[in-house]
Amino acid sequence: MLKHYQHFLIFQFAVDEINKNPHLLPNITLGYQLFNNFHNNKLAVENSLIWLSGRGPTIPNYSCDRQPKSVAVIGGMSSSLSMSMATILKLYKVPQINYGPFDLLLTDKAQYPYVYQMGSREATLHLAVIQLMLHFDWTWIGLILSDNTRGEYFFNQLKEEMVRNGLCVAFKESVPTIFDTENIEAIKFFFRIIVSSSNVIFIYGDAECFQEFSIEMIDFVLYGKMLVTTSSWDFSVGSNYEIINHYHGTIIFSPSKIEVPGFTDFLRSLNPSVNPEDIFLKTFWELVFSCKLSEGSPVEMIHSLCQEHLSLAHLPRVDLDKHIIEQSSYVYKAVYLVAQALHQMLHTTEKETIELGANPVVSWKVLHHFLKCIKPVKSVSDESCGDGSRMTAEKYDILNFKSFPDRIEALVKVGEVIPHYQGLSINEANIDWPEDFSQTPSSKCSLSCGPGFKKTIREGQPICCFDCTPCPEGEISNQTDAEQCLQCSEYQYPSKEKDRCLDKTVTFLAYEEPLGMTLACLALCFSLLTTLILTVFVKHRDTPIVKANNRSLSYTLLISLSLCFLCSLLFIGRPNTATCLLRQTAFAVVFTVAIASILAKTITVVLAFKATNPGSKLKRCLGSTASYSLILICTLIQMCLCGIWLGTYPPFLEVDVHSEPGFIVIQCNEGSIISFYCVLVYLGFLALGSFTMAFLARNLPDTFNEAKFMTFSMLVFCSVWISFLLTYQSTKGKAMVAMEVFSILASSAGILICIFAPKSYIPSIFYHHYFFI
Repeated sequence: MLKHYQHFLIFQFAVDEINKNPHLLPNITLGYQLFNNFHNNKLAVENSLIWLSGRGPTIPNYSCDRQPKSVAVIGGMSSSLSMSMATILKLYKVPQINYGPFDLLLTDKAQYPYVYQMGSREATLHLAVIQLMLHFDWTWIGLILSDNTRGEYFFNQLKEEMVRNGLCVAFKESVPTIFDTENIEAIKFFFRIIVSSSNVIFIYGDAECFQEFSIEMIDFVLYGKMLVTTSSWDFSVGSNYEIINHYHGTIIFSPSKIEVPGFTDFLRSLNPSVNPEDIFLKTFWELVFSCKLSEGSPVEMIHSLCQEHLSLAHLPRVDLDKHIIEQSSYVYKAVYLVAQALHQMLHTTEKETIELGANPVVSWKVLHHFLKCIKPVKSVSDESCGDGSRMTAEKYDILNFKSFPDRIEALVKVGEVIPHYQGLSINEANIDWPEDFSQTPSSKCSLSCGPGFKKTIREGQPICCFDCTPCPEGEISNQTDAEQCLQCSEYQYPSKEKDRCLDKTVTFLAYEEPLGMTLACLALCFSLLTTLILTVFVKHRDTPIVKANNRSLSYTLLISLSLCFLCSLLFIGRPNTATCLLRQTAFAVVFTVAIASILAKTITVVLAFKATNPGSKLKRCLGSTASYSLILICTLIQMCLCGIWLGTYPPFLEVDVHSEPGFIVIQCNEGSIISFYCVLVYLGFLALGSFTMAFLARNLPDTFNEAKFMTFSMLVFCSVWISFLLTYQSTKGKAMVAMEVFSILASSAGILICIFAPKSYIPSIFYHHYFFI
């Protein structure tokens, strides 16, 4: 239904309802005069003068009517029309009730002392719009506003709230009241909207500003754009279905409708044959039903005659039932406001009237006192006030404009919003989107950054325009469009997608893993082999070869080597405080005994061949007491070094969360690294001494001479531990522990094999050959 005609219908309904009400203005019948200003300010001024002059020529300050019966003017769909009318009407103090959208400029009583606004204050409309945008995640919004103070004031409110909620203005265009579509600026205007990447456009302003604009916008703007507007904008500029159809899917904010009992019955009663005095009904009837009432109808492109059973109540558009739309409700309330004010004025004891015969003449000046704020006789809202002071819209209906192929249009309520309480409820399943969108439209300057990325604002552009940057190492983002990435805790690590933190796995050189199991097996096998060799030596202790190789030192060396292999087991398994304190010191002391034993053996060999002369003093050094004294001294020095280490800065249990990504390594920190190197250097010093003595004895007679074997064993020992020291600082975690275990096993095995393999082979296989030598 055309909006303007519905305004007239609800006006007519209200007047008839009041005239039939015995409690409101009894014995008085309300009448009205109707003027059409066609959204033209000049025509609005002319109509005001015609109304003031009455019948006859239009002359200011002169009226042909002897008894002026008009009490007020109801009109002004827009602020500019109201202002134009007020320039004339305020000279005569005529009450002017405006049913258009509320405008702050009209509240200036210095300029507009007799203008009363029925429209609700749109103090919360911008909040309702923001909630809708946030609900659909529309962050890149185009704005088209009327080029007046009302549009600018709303823009300032909306922009401030958009910034607060992270929304951005893609473009802002102002539509003047006179919009020349053939002007080059108008073409540029439409081009800027077309090239914008925004898919959602919010339109706000007076209906008259968009009268020409709404037609031209069809060819330039509507394709691929989602429109959101208010009920103030009437895009149904005519009954042309081809025009209205392009607005299919538009979302409209409208203050909640009021219920008007009896309005549906009133619509059903309207018919051109029953109401021939209504000059608009005939033409309107033919347009909306696409039929002719008579063969001489001026409506073109219509050939069928109208059926008799047709009724306006059958029209689905604009809810022609017991509810009426926003501005129509303001018309309804405006009529009742005037009637109630007039009723109270005529029934007050302090009324100011001028009697002319039997008919009272209403004083406009006195009527103003009652129009400012009255107690309603018939409640159409909580309170009817003409000053707009307490009429803020508390709730907005969200309507969806739908156009159907059978030339039927409908405004369907799909939700509602209470701005102050951020209460938005919407049924998306009932929304019909524009034909260019198969699903909920998206309007973003940049595509959303998924988890694992963060937004990086493009320089010089709004915050909605950004690039997606992967989170740095060690950081994650677990939400869409994250501003910053989050650091994982020390005990967590980012997933591969960097969208969540995973708990690190506790790890150490365990017996259960292949490497730990292999090293443990090698340690046990070499220890068992050492024990076996010791058994062979003990079994053949009286053979010449065993005696010649200083069997007591061989026993000591074999026992210490067996313990060296077993010491490596302290490095495998979950570390604890005890193993951290013992493993390095125990290995150092036991290995010192082994190297000292080799040193003693090499010295013994050298002295044995040097003390060949009878009575040589060197023979005193060939006894077991001297050898054991040397071993004891060397071991005590190492024990002192270990004691100092444990007493100053001992090893301790450490949790390493950085060496191996995704793992928490439980390991032993050596404490004082200087003490650790001192222990190793001391072992190296003993090994170097043994190597030197063995090297000096390399050319001695071959029989029972093991100097060559000791030389090779020391070469193996030095090679292994030099390699260990070179890689120790660059290796972390389990690898460092495994490398040290391997160094212990390799150096111990080198000594065992190089020194004792030939000796174990000869006594066991060629026992009799050497036994008789």
